[in-house]
Order: sequence, then C-alpha cells, then structure tokens
Amino acid sequence: MSPAEIEALFARLKKELPRPTTELSYGTPFELLVAVVLSAQATDVSVNQATRRLFPVANTPEAILALGVDGLKEYIRTIGLYNTKAENIIRTCRILLEQHGGWVPEDRAALEALPGVGRKTANVILNTAFGHPTIAVDTHIFRVSNRLGLAPGKNVLEVEMGLLKNVPEKYRMDAHHWLILHGRYTCVARKPKCHACVVSDLCPSASSDPGGPEKEDPAATGSPRKNGGRERSGKGTRKSLRH
Repeated sequence: MSPAEIEALFARLKKELPRPTTELSYGTPFELLVAVVLSAQATDVSVNQATRRLFPVANTPEAILALGVDGLKEYIRTIGLYNTKAENIIRTCRILLEQHGGWVPEDRAALEALPGVGRKTANVILNTAFGHPTIAVDTHIFRVSNRLGLAPGKNVLEVEMGLLKNVPEKYRMDAHHWLILHGRYTCVARKPKCHACVVSDLCPSASSDPGGPEKEDPAATGSPRKNGGRERSGKGTRKSLRH
C-alpha cells in the first residue's frame, strides 16, 4: 500500500471506531495478563466468562497463588488447555511476587520470561496496559495485513516489523485493536464481508463484486507460521501456549 492509502485506511478505521480497545474484561494490568494467558486457543467470550467468576475471588498474584493450581482450575476449566494454563499462571504469580514486588513488569524481557508469555502477549500488555505503541500480531492481524498489502509477511514477526515501519506514528497506539477487530468481524478468514468493508476500495484482495454475496478468499485462510511469537494452532502443547 502507498503512504496515501495507508493514511486513508487508518483514517476510516478511526472514524468507524474512534476509541478501540480489547474485548477482554480486565481492571488492572495483572487481570489483563491473566486474561491474555487464558486466551491462547480460546475466545475472548469464554475467557470473560471464566474471569467473571475468578476475579471477584482472586485478582492479585497473592490471591491466585493462595488458590493453588487445583483451586484455580475450578474457575478456568471451561477454557481449553486449562491444566497447563493454571500451572503457568501459578508459576507467573510466584515470579511476580519474588522478582517484581507483585507488580506486572513494564519491560518486554521481563514479561517474556513469565510462563506462557511470548512476544505477542508481551506486546498486548505493553500496549493495552501501559500505553506503548507496540503491535501484537495474531491470526486476524496477520490475515488483514497480508490481504491489504499493508505489511505482507510469511510469519508474524515479519508482519509485526512491517506494521511498525508502515503504520503512521499517530495511529500506532491503536493499530492493533483496529486491525484485530476488523479481522474478527469484517475481514474474516472465510467469506470476508467485502460488501460491508469501509476500506474495500483500498484492498487488492477485495471481492470484485463488493455489493454481492460474501465470497471466500482461499489464499488467505491459512495460519501464520510461528516465528518470533506463537499463533493459535489446532494442537495444544505446553510450548504452544507461549504466545
């Protein structure tokens, strides 16, 4: 995309949604960290349902650590891979208390040293909790960036670096949320809703009949390759939960 097209893209997304934010429910950086760790291979809706029961009971490292692994599992067992996630969260709580005074660190290296936290999760925390202009790339943003030609890449790290280079600074703070919501509700993997897209005229992958029925884009339904961050896959291993 040309600089003029990129400016038009984000100007329109901003007009549609002036103040975008995460769909995960949270009140503190620690609650956000727990929610994002739980969100690996799970929907935001299912995570919110679990944390709606968990956080009124335990929403600090001390309180969750007091629950123990088995106690925590009772609150998150409706979420996929809850056994490994419970273990990771308990270990994270212990590290936060022992090394960070119970606070979530505002530092990439320290965040990525936490169990279950990879580059993508660190980017989400830095951006959403602390206001850093980072751009976490998930499967939605990977797809949208490639379809638009905004930041083409073969893996999530390539796309992230392309976005940081191409997205104007004034839009960078909210770019993650605009792109993920656009991918989640409009530029979906199968049968993208080009007829309802506010930027379809800027998109080389848009349907040639934007006013007609939704069409599947067979070239953009795959998952990004793992490199520099973990994307959601169909198999849940301990390693795959680091995202």
